[in-house]
Amino acid sequence: MPGNSPSTEAQSPAPRWVRYLVPSVSDLVFIVLLVALTYGATASRLLGDAGIGWHIRNGQQMLQTHSITRTDSFSSTMNGQAWYAWEWLYDLGIASIHGWLGLNGVVLVTATIIAATFAFVLRIALCRGGSLPPTVVLLMLSLGASAIHWLARPHVLSWLFAVVWFQVVDSWESATTDRNRRLFWLPVLMVGWVNLHGGFLVGFLLLGVYLAGNLIEYFTCSKQREIGNRLKQLGTVALLSLLASLVNPFGYQLHVHIYQYLSNRFLMNHIEEFRSPNFHGAAEQCFVALLLITIVVLAIARSKPRASQVLVILFAAASGLYASRNLPVSSMLLVLIVAPLLSRAVVEASADEGVASWLRGFFSRCDSFTSRMGRMELNLRSGLWPVVAVIMSLAICLQHGRLGSRELMDAQFDAKRFPVQAVEAISQREMISGPIFCPDYWGGYLIYRLYPQARVFMDDRHDLYGEAFLKEYLKVIRVQPGWERVLSDGQVGFVLVPRESALATILRQTKPWIAIHEDEAAVLFQNGLRE
Repeated sequence: MPGNSPSTEAQSPAPRWVRYLVPSVSDLVFIVLLVALTYGATASRLLGDAGIGWHIRNGQQMLQTHSITRTDSFSSTMNGQAWYAWEWLYDLGIASIHGWLGLNGVVLVTATIIAATFAFVLRIALCRGGSLPPTVVLLMLSLGASAIHWLARPHVLSWLFAVVWFQVVDSWESATTDRNRRLFWLPVLMVGWVNLHGGFLVGFLLLGVYLAGNLIEYFTCSKQREIGNRLKQLGTVALLSLLASLVNPFGYQLHVHIYQYLSNRFLMNHIEEFRSPNFHGAAEQCFVALLLITIVVLAIARSKPRASQVLVILFAAASGLYASRNLPVSSMLLVLIVAPLLSRAVVEASADEGVASWLRGFFSRCDSFTSRMGRMELNLRSGLWPVVAVIMSLAICLQHGRLGSRELMDAQFDAKRFPVQAVEAISQREMISGPIFCPDYWGGYLIYRLYPQARVFMDDRHDLYGEAFLKEYLKVIRVQPGWERVLSDGQVGFVLVPRESALATILRQTKPWIAIHEDEAAVLFQNGLRE
């Protein structure tokens, strides 16, 4: 093949200093994402979810009390009730960063994790046999599909853990030696994952997929003894990982709680991120493009994926179509499997006598070019320039986002999306009578700005509030019969809602509610009987 000609192979490698100083494509992906998410127009996206507010405050509370939070203190309705703060380790870390660097630091850390994850996906895909140009194209589609969840929340850590987990399991299955050492890192990873984010369940799902794939091979392949040994090792590691997942402040009760949460059909149908994607959006269309490419590649490739990889593709497709929150991990898994298959399909087409000669020549030239690009990329020692970029960004954070006289970073919650002015009006009051009712997606922002001065009626910790309470909350938001009773029973003193909402329209006409503040984002009502 042209990509493996003797003249090419005989070329002397670049000098060591060149390999360290010249940035690789994965370096460039990291730097571009870091800059875009920290300084660019997309920087405000990371603070587009108010949930980071209660993460920060919970972490601060744990730092002050030197204990892990087990009961709620942020809401009036659930105050003192048991709360499974399963992301406690993330909360501790992000609160420490916030105390040191403010919201600029929160944004920088989140951007660094996202950039590192996608740079890592590119590097792994290339090491697995993907050619550089098609892999970059697939990575861009994955970036587009994931952009819907570029938010400063602990789920970004789950993206990184899922990619590492997949790479360990898949490389173990395809390896011929050192299988034990590769695979037995997973229980160690699980100890960290289970204390950072509920996405640790993805790790068990992937183990289940590979167990099923090896079972299929066991009954359809002649190498039963070898596959049987693989099944024993994989089963042992799955059991050890399950035991490792119990190393959390709540023990097995965390697993029971998450099961009850995820199996509640009412909650899953009414929480937006658990709903199926709306394919009119750009992110969802990027995922569809990835799925279509996957189908085409599976159809034309002569080198078929292993049974486990086929099951991973099915798992990624099903989970991405099931809930929009799954799009990032699903798209990354597709890139990691499809990129090598697509690259091999191009090589096979260049040598296929059944393909038209002009098309074979085109594929041959593509293979030659992409092979040279891939070797150059893998020969470069990635890491120097990303480290420099992070250090420079950290230095800017330490200077409160300024580089000399120029302000480069100023991470703030968007006043058009969040009730910034209205909350400022509340915070200036000496006394706040009764809890504050607001949409659940604003609750974290109010906790961030007003706790402990005031408590919210509800926020986006839906597993804490449960189905029965969510139904009561929806009565108010949708102005359904009984909404006034819900506010009265909750002794609500303030209602803060979007200016054009149905609830705002009704409250303007309902006594004893009085509008005391209004701006382009929100209107604040006070209960006149509770002044």
